[in-house]
Amino acid sequence: MNDDRPGLLGLHHVTAIASDPQANADFYVGVLGLRLVKRSVNQDDPGTYHLFYADAVGHPGTDLTFFPWPLARRGRAGAGQTVAVALAVPPDSLGYWTRRLADHGVAHEGTARRLGEEVVTLEDPDGMPVELVAGPDTGARALWAPWADGPVPPEHAVRGLHAVTLLQAAVEPTRTFLVEVLGAREIGEGDGRLRFATGAGGSGTLLDLVARAGAGRGQVAAGAIHHVAWRAADADAHRGWWERLRGRGVPVSSIIDRFWFTSIYFHEPGGALFEIATDGPGFTVDERAETLGSQLILPPWLEGRRAEIERVLPALRLPTAARRAPG
Repeated sequence: MNDDRPGLLGLHHVTAIASDPQANADFYVGVLGLRLVKRSVNQDDPGTYHLFYADAVGHPGTDLTFFPWPLARRGRAGAGQTVAVALAVPPDSLGYWTRRLADHGVAHEGTARRLGEEVVTLEDPDGMPVELVAGPDTGARALWAPWADGPVPPEHAVRGLHAVTLLQAAVEPTRTFLVEVLGAREIGEGDGRLRFATGAGGSGTLLDLVARAGAGRGQVAAGAIHHVAWRAADADAHRGWWERLRGRGVPVSSIIDRFWFTSIYFHEPGGALFEIATDGPGFTVDERAETLGSQLILPPWLEGRRAEIERVLPALRLPTAARRAPG
């Protein structure tokens, strides 16, 4: 960046499209062991859930969220899309995870080495690529709280977002935008991808850019990533980013209050949707940490529509597998 505004701190959350909300919860809570930290609705379409999975308290950088539309058709990966999300696991945990995936009947590829990291690739119930990555720094995260009651022992639990993969037909102008507008740094190249880092770098700050000449446009539907959100420390930094984007001629949304954080939205030149979100106030602003995700929570401006919203939302239960047997 060519000014003194605070840079992006790393990944804040990744939001994707699902179909069946129960299958989605069964997989991300019951299999991957993430905690459902907020059971809410899509604020732009309140008849649809917005489900937030994260660490024990929903620290920024640990969130993977979904809009489940039961009638959604299957999406298609292509240029101008974020096509995979990588989750960080401790360096010695991939053996545990391959056994766990096999025990739950989840098809997955064998461990591969990529950019100095070990990667296991699988698909969620809607076909979205999910990667479990073990690398030198994937087990140590400053913002991570273990979920003591989860189905995965804390020593093997997912630590949060590691990286996202963006597919384009050509490297430029996305590379220029990442570096010159968003202040990312190009830190590596290999295995058909360019790697960029934000903030202090390391796990939770990374974007991999893959160029595939002639790649057709993707379609965002079930099994596809809707957008990637980046972290801004506070309201002042967030407004600074809004001003910076506008000053660079980037079409950007107004600053939107999402209650648990504040957001702005824009597209990078290749077409992928990005968000910048504040770190706070966080998910415990309206729920106790012990009961996160146990009930439907609405932002204050939707409370007057609660009866109407609850009437159209499908039933959703916390997977039994989420409660690990003592010992």
